[in-house]
Amino acid sequence: MELKRVVVTGLGALTPIGNNIEEYWDGLVNGKSGAAPITHFDAAKFKTRFACELKGFDVNDFIHRKEARKMDKFTQYAMVVADEAIINSKLDVKNVDPDRVGVIWGCGIGGIDTFEQQVVEYAHGDGTPKFNPFFIPKMIADIAPGHISIKYGFRGPNFTTVSACASSANAIIDALNYIRLGHADVIVTGGSEASVTGAAMGGFNALHALSQNNDNPESASRPFDKSRDGFVMGEGGGALILEEYEHAVARGAKIYCEVAGGGLSADAYHLTAPHPEGLGATKVMLNCLQNAGLKPEDVDAVNMHGTSTPLGDVAELKAVQKVFGEHAYNLNINSTKSMTGHLLGAAGAIEAIASVLAMEHGMVPPTINHVELDENIDPKLNLTINKAQKREVKVAMSNTFGFGGHNACVLFKKLED
Repeated sequence: MELKRVVVTGLGALTPIGNNIEEYWDGLVNGKSGAAPITHFDAAKFKTRFACELKGFDVNDFIHRKEARKMDKFTQYAMVVADEAIINSKLDVKNVDPDRVGVIWGCGIGGIDTFEQQVVEYAHGDGTPKFNPFFIPKMIADIAPGHISIKYGFRGPNFTTVSACASSANAIIDALNYIRLGHADVIVTGGSEASVTGAAMGGFNALHALSQNNDNPESASRPFDKSRDGFVMGEGGGALILEEYEHAVARGAKIYCEVAGGGLSADAYHLTAPHPEGLGATKVMLNCLQNAGLKPEDVDAVNMHGTSTPLGDVAELKAVQKVFGEHAYNLNINSTKSMTGHLLGAAGAIEAIASVLAMEHGMVPPTINHVELDENIDPKLNLTINKAQKREVKVAMSNTFGFGGHNACVLFKKLED
């Protein structure tokens, strides 16, 4: 069968460096760091006492207090970015076929803040089970697309993808495929995460995954740098409106770009560490190129998973060089996690948006906080160090990898008639 074309017609973002699309892009191109001491809880006794939290965000500015109380933060973030993306797309929600509009969302952990609070309250009580009636609906990872569909009456495909830090990239790929196959006309997709909590920070500290650069939090997320010592936790969300091309044209929608393809793979190697030679990362990029019908030399920019971990950055760059060969030296390679931190299940969404906006504005955001290159990294690669670089981006790739060896890769390209 002939696959339908899929385009991006709306964007929404809530990030540690900007609370909407315009602010997010401004933060990206100006190399803004979102890292600062933790305010959500008392982190004085933690090995890591900083994170990339949202700033100046009050959920009651967006959602009525009564409704917000029924949602964990990750769902609140999802509602805010979905609303922005729908408004940005100018989709007339009252005059679309609700059976042809879906919501496919990504989240790696779900309502860990709710879970933590409820368990602590129970443990500190007298053993009487006094749980919030919304405990379970607030906690479960699939609830965010449920809330979005209920608000708008969208009755199309509705579910959450859970693949750790690849979750929202998986969601985008699933949304792409459902529209390609004719099962929906429009899908709200993306992801959200709210894991700046005691349990999450303590758990990742126990894994030795987080940076402990407490004296210089603003520069702690430093992908590719010799002195990097782990990732920086982030929170927030991102949403994209994916739409069947003819449907978008018929309603006169602004089209940002085309979703060219998506790829998936597994490392099949280790619970938390990447394959040292980047085998899974290599395979996922090759799968994505094949799915999109593109060649390596068609790609202009790669937004890396680039978490600022000692093992991950080197393995991913090895994979890039295997996939792109000599063309790797023509790429703009960057890691926007240097600014936003790592949003776990929402990373793929906000980084896909960064790739789309790079195409839109002809500008590749930088990899900030770079001082000295890791000796295991090829110095001839253009890692877009410390300053944004002007460039026409016709094809952009976005990588995301998750614990368990889950790999997802998405390709976007400028629309061609």
